[in-house]
Order: sequence, then C-alpha cells, then structure tokens
Amino acid sequence: MDHPAPGGAVSPAAVVSPAAFVAPGASIAAGCRIGPGCVVGPDCVLDEGVELTAHVVLDGIVRLGAGVRVAPFVTIGLPPQDLKYKGEPTGVEIGARTHVREHATIHRGSVGGDGWTRIGADCLIMCVAHVAHDCQLGDGVILVNNVMLAGHVRIGDFAVIQGGAAIQQFVRIGRMALVAGMSGVEKNVLPFGRVKGYRAKLAGLNTIALRRRAGLSKEQTMVVARAVHDLYRGARPEDQVEAVAAAHPGNPLVAEILDFVRDRGRHGLCPFGRGGEDEDTDPA
Repeated sequence: MDHPAPGGAVSPAAVVSPAAFVAPGASIAAGCRIGPGCVVGPDCVLDEGVELTAHVVLDGIVRLGAGVRVAPFVTIGLPPQDLKYKGEPTGVEIGARTHVREHATIHRGSVGGDGWTRIGADCLIMCVAHVAHDCQLGDGVILVNNVMLAGHVRIGDFAVIQGGAAIQQFVRIGRMALVAGMSGVEKNVLPFGRVKGYRAKLAGLNTIALRRRAGLSKEQTMVVARAVHDLYRGARPEDQVEAVAAAHPGNPLVAEILDFVRDRGRHGLCPFGRGGEDEDTDPA
C-alpha cells in the first residue's frame, strides 16, 4: 500500500468524534470517520474513507488502507505477545476495504520477522479473532469467529478459516484453502486443500472455491484432485512431486500445489486421512 508517512495531519474532511483521541502526528485522510472512545496513536496512517466505529485502539505503527472498517473494541498494533520483543518500531498494515469485527486483536510485527503484520485487501476478520505478530494474510481471506493465529502464520489469497480453528506458528495455509471449524492445524495446508480435525488432516479439496472462484469445471477439478491423490500415494508427498509434475504438464493449479510442496518450510504438510475423530474421506 502507498501511504503518506506518519507525521501528517487530520484532514478537515474527516469526521472525528469529540470523545475520540487522535494523537498529534497521526495522518487521517479525507472521508475518515472516527467514533467515540477511539484512540489513534501518533504513528498511525488512515487512508481515505477508513471508519473506526467506536472504542477502537490503534497503537504503534499502523497503516489502514482506503475503506477499511473497524468495529467496536478492536485493538490493532499493540505489542506482540513475544517475550523477545523489546519495544522495537514495528507495525501493522491492513489493505483496502478489509472489515475487522468486534473484539478482534491484531498485534504488530517483531524483529523476528520483517517487522510487519500484514493483512491484505478485502479480508473479513470476524469477532474475537486473533492475528498474532508477523502473520501475513493475502487478499480476500476470511477468519471466522474465534480463530486463533499464532505468530508468523502465512495465509494465501481467498483462504477461509472457520470458527474456533487454531493455527500453529509458522504454518502456511495455501491459496483458496479451507480449514474446518475447531481444527488444530500443526502442519502446512495445500493450496485448494480442505483440512479438518482437532489434529487437522487433509480431507479433500475446497471444490466450491475451485469451481466458483477459479472457474474450473467438474472435470478440471477432478484433474487437480487426482494430482493431490497421487501426491499422497507414498509415505511422503515431497517424494512424489516430480512424478506428479510429469503427469500433469502445463496445469497451472497443479504447478502451484507442487511449488508449495517444494517450499515445505519447517512443518511439512498436513497428512491425509483421519483428523482427530473425523471419518476418512476421499481427496476428491
């Protein structure tokens, strides 16, 4: 996002409640609305049309894109829950038109990452969700009520994390993936994957996203499902990557999945099969 630097001023075209506090140095663009009880720190930048409904706290370096809406009792930019943090100047960046609902908490980054917690454009962060330090969320991500993201979690565009799910630190969630409610995710989730269970395991593909958002036909979706099935034929999906690539040349979605597997990070992939007490399902 392209923001003015902190140290700006409050636009005369902004509407600020007399019961709000905006610190000197904050940059508030035209069309912003800041309701009663809000606190905006000196290093905050609000682009045009941002709305802080009431009792919102922005602390530290916070940059909100145009049209961001924040519901009551949200805190953005407070220090990370990280004992290594010593007050370094880190921040939070939220993309245009994202909506953050009541009681959500979004913590600033740390020097253990690149210093930023980032949430993309057009996201929906529902009530009481927690986005920890250094998380990186793409565009169009939905976090349903009570989702808990530990530090350094990365979530691809248009992924959906359903209510009460908990994501372990440094886990990666691929583009358009779906995490079922109340799941505990300890390993990486493939792009377009669907995982569930108190120890989450792969239960198939997010076929709704593939058909509605990616525009795939049923037959094209089955090709991607077959590629994922072939990945899990052996003991380790990582060992099947080149064979699957050779079997599906030129398929961009399969290539995206395989690139994700190659960049396995520190956790590896969610296994296929039973997720806690859930029944087995086919990966199709």
